[in-house]
Amino acid sequence: MNRRQFLQNSASAATVAALPFSVRAADKAGARKFRTVLIGCGWWGNNILREAMASGACEVVGLCDVDSRQFELTMKNVREGTGDSPKFFKDYRECLAATKPEIAIVGTPDHWHALPMIAAVKAGAHVYVEKPIGHTIMEGRAMVNAARAAGRVVQVGTHRRISPHNVSGREFIRSGKAGDIGMVRCFVHYAGGAEKPRPTVAVPKELDWDFWCGPAPLRPFNGGDPRDPSGAGRGGIHPRGFRNYLDYANGTLGDWGIHWLDQILWVTGEKYPKRVFSSGGRPIAGPVVNTPQEQTTDAPDHQVATFAFEKLTVQWEHRRFAGNNTDKGENVGCYFYGTKGTFHMGWQKGWTFYPANAKDPVVSEEPKLNSPDSQNIRELWADFLHAIRTGAKPVSDIGEVHLSTNVALLGMLSLKVGRSLEWDGVNERILGDDAANRLLRREYRKGWEYPKA
Repeated sequence: MNRRQFLQNSASAATVAALPFSVRAADKAGARKFRTVLIGCGWWGNNILREAMASGACEVVGLCDVDSRQFELTMKNVREGTGDSPKFFKDYRECLAATKPEIAIVGTPDHWHALPMIAAVKAGAHVYVEKPIGHTIMEGRAMVNAARAAGRVVQVGTHRRISPHNVSGREFIRSGKAGDIGMVRCFVHYAGGAEKPRPTVAVPKELDWDFWCGPAPLRPFNGGDPRDPSGAGRGGIHPRGFRNYLDYANGTLGDWGIHWLDQILWVTGEKYPKRVFSSGGRPIAGPVVNTPQEQTTDAPDHQVATFAFEKLTVQWEHRRFAGNNTDKGENVGCYFYGTKGTFHMGWQKGWTFYPANAKDPVVSEEPKLNSPDSQNIRELWADFLHAIRTGAKPVSDIGEVHLSTNVALLGMLSLKVGRSLEWDGVNERILGDDAANRLLRREYRKGWEYPKA
């Protein structure tokens, strides 16, 4: 079976695949433009903004970042995209008050997702916020509640929910072609090695480091320059390296894991794991260093987490060494193990189904990904606009992605406390473990208030 034959048999996939193009056509045909701001003008924020501008539906009225070095590249992006003349802001609160946006893009580091998103919906804006939605589970709950109270659309950047091959792969599994699914294994494997501590350096004059750390702990600065095309600063906290510093993110499980755990919930319809256990460490990266003079990352260089759901078992595995790939040369994705065979949902290689009966043909579909960075933000943004205009539920609605984020955060929480957790997903509490429950939130640094759920 080839891709064309399969898609002809998949009405839902065809409908979703057609949606972005019809929405984009309507945008370019003269539909009114939404006043749009970007909060967080780094690499990924610019990827989102680029697609927002390409939709023809957005007037860029504000750019907000605590590092003014980010504005140079972002303004180049805006000049090429729309020719708009947005105002610059350091403080998201001032940005929202001054520009009164109808759409806010939150492309900040993880520890800065909750407060701007909540402030934006309270100010009347619809929000596109990056994944994972929060740094802690109760942040996510507060974000969902704020979105619902304000009646705003909040789309989360889990763009694989609308990638054409992921949509058709979901239909393949849900139609029963892989049989009954009893187990799923998701994985991310990259190369790496021992980590050398990075020295503390002077904070650049363009960067408000205290504001960057914000509600999270204030650590010494060890970053680089976002304008450096070599990416030399990526090993430091800022720019782009924050994901492996646990004060600001949740390591590979919080970064990559949310994508694949979200795929599992989206495909299977499961919502809450009943039990969670995780182990991992830094035997290759080496011990954590955090002194005034130098520091390393502190996220695990490998981690295995097991989640017991109602109808299936899910295993997560990541490794930042060895870098081994699948048979197709892909080192990320998830295997759905069914009674009729094994289905690999991948990224840059699409999906493949390996039948249990060796006489049956292998079935596969190639991906349709956008440049740069092999993503489908374009399609997700079109779905976002459709939801705003029609009142429809967006495909990556914050309520659903909150559940996916919780799975990843529970895996990290189990690793931190070193024991298995029993999870009451309806009430969002860990059963019989007061110490673990205290980690569902964290104390914010003085001057910042943890959002109320």
